[in-house]
Amino acid sequence: EMGSNMTILVSNTAGAFSGSYHTAVAATNKQILVSPLQGVQQHPSTKRHPTFSLTVQWQFSDSTTAFVGRCFVDHHGKETLETMWLLQEEVLSHKDTWKATR
Repeated sequence: EMGSNMTILVSNTAGAFSGSYHTAVAATNKQILVSPLQGVQQHPSTKRHPTFSLTVQWQFSDSTTAFVGRCFVDHHGKETLETMWLLQEEVLSHKDTWKATR
C-alpha cells in the first residue's frame, strides 16, 4: 500500500522464514537501508488464510518492529498480507518508556 518491499529468502517446513524488508515509510532523516527480518507462519497447507508474525531489526535506526497478521489468498492464488504492527524505539531512560512504542 505504501510501497514497502518484503523479500522472503528462506523458509522451512515448520513455517519459519527469514528475509529482508525495505520500508518506504520512516520517521527519520537518515538513509533508509534494507533491514533483516525473521518470522513464522502457520503451515500454509493446513490453513487457507494462515496467520504469521515477523520482526524487523531496522539497520538505519535504534528500533525494532513486530508485525502480526494474516495472509489472504484469493481464488487466483494472489496473496495479500494484512498486518498490525508495533515499533519499539530507543529512549534515554526508563521513565521515557511511555513514548518508546508506536
